[in-house]
Amino acid sequence: MISRLILWALRARWGLSVVVMACNLSGLAVISTELLLSGFFGRLGSTWMTTFVQVAIYPAIGAAVGIVLAVRDREHYFSWLDQRRAPTETEARRLLHLPMGITLRALAIWIPGVIIAAAVYAHATSPRNFAVVLSMFTLGGLESAALTYLIVDRLIRPTIPVVAEVLDDTAHWSSTVLMRVLVTFAVVGAVPLLMLITVLADPTTDPSDRVRTGIYLAVVGLSAGSVATAALARAVATPMHTLRDALDRIARGELDVQVPIGSTSEIGRLEHSVNELAANLREREHMRTVFGRHVGTEVAERALAGTTNLTGDLQVVTALFVDVTGSVALSTELAPHDFVAKLNRLLSIVITATEDNHGLVNKFEGDAALCIFGAPIALEDNATPALRAARRIRDEVAAAGELDVGIGVARGLVFAGDVGADTRLEFTVIGDAVNEAARLTTEAKQVGRRILASQAVIDAAAEFERSRWELHDTLHLRGRKEPTPGWTDTPSRRTVRRNGTDPQAAARPAAPPAPADADQAADR
Repeated sequence: MISRLILWALRARWGLSVVVMACNLSGLAVISTELLLSGFFGRLGSTWMTTFVQVAIYPAIGAAVGIVLAVRDREHYFSWLDQRRAPTETEARRLLHLPMGITLRALAIWIPGVIIAAAVYAHATSPRNFAVVLSMFTLGGLESAALTYLIVDRLIRPTIPVVAEVLDDTAHWSSTVLMRVLVTFAVVGAVPLLMLITVLADPTTDPSDRVRTGIYLAVVGLSAGSVATAALARAVATPMHTLRDALDRIARGELDVQVPIGSTSEIGRLEHSVNELAANLREREHMRTVFGRHVGTEVAERALAGTTNLTGDLQVVTALFVDVTGSVALSTELAPHDFVAKLNRLLSIVITATEDNHGLVNKFEGDAALCIFGAPIALEDNATPALRAARRIRDEVAAAGELDVGIGVARGLVFAGDVGADTRLEFTVIGDAVNEAARLTTEAKQVGRRILASQAVIDAAAEFERSRWELHDTLHLRGRKEPTPGWTDTPSRRTVRRNGTDPQAAARPAAPPAPADADQAADR
């Protein structure tokens, strides 16, 4: 019901003027009833009607002026609402001043009326009554002004979400929580109590009239207090409950949180901050996801958690290099999109096998990929998962039957860290183990099992994995002076037929000579 009245007051042309006039008339009603109960009108004698008419002249003029100004305010502050459009930045900021602006204007209209009424009533009764009447009308004016502030502040609240879309900050000094608490206290406590003190301090009032007036003011204070306090408590508790639920959802990882901004106080600023928090976390998560797709999850986490300084460490890692056999011929025989589709399916196998074994696909080099085990996340044993990943890649590529690959695995001390400049960094691994893995890949294309691992990898692997491998040959790798023992895996019992052949190797075409692009990839 209250929400419907608020919406009507916002949309109706006379809505704002009705609200303002109701607040001012309530103040007049409280004062008039108080004067009646205290026996003040009885002291006016037979001239009470004439005196009342004289006093009522200014309130009538003030009411007319107030109505005209309220109608003008309706056009001035809410024209964008009538035109069914979003407010401009100027219109949005102007709306935030409305509660305090109307309140100050109401006080300005009340001040002359208070002085005139006190002077006329005191002249009609006794000069001693001037202070009493002045105090009563002053307190009544403050009561109606404070009530105007609270109601107009509540009136514009449905427009705040629209204003928040235009302004980054909807907070305004006149609508802080402290200001609302102080004004509410004035309406429900301070002003009624001061009125009671005024009545009790009036020596011309009969004791029975004082008691009757005191009871009336107490009832007014309790009634207004319960309503105003409940409204204030709800205005604070409801958004706080919404904010708590939003923060709980964010804590659970639900980042699609949007809190409606419905206040111009610090609560509105807090609602805006929660929305900014959720947006920043969504952006960070998106960046983490996109970044992780390009450089790997571990490197992305390392970069997002660290600084932009060039850093790195010397680490013993196992490098796994995968390269496609005959890629130059394939690229000329197939349409580009077909070749890329085949290559993407191969790289998907490489990524899955590497990450499932806690490795990092460090980079793609055309039709080749370099995978690292042991950096940037150190592994207690990085040789065993590398060998396991190599066998899985080989088996799944062979099962797909689209491409043929060579896989080289080597181990050694390398630099693992960021290289580049302050404005552009790349995580990379530099060392002899990487070069050795690339050279072994070239040789592996001529091996039936398509995998060659160095002696250092086999020595560092766990016993159960080492038992799967056998020495293939001692190789003289290009660019290396010392011969390199090359190990390849042995067929499992399930893949060896009764005649002793390896169906996996037999199903492969004979390996062509290593193309030039493989050597170039190895050099990289």
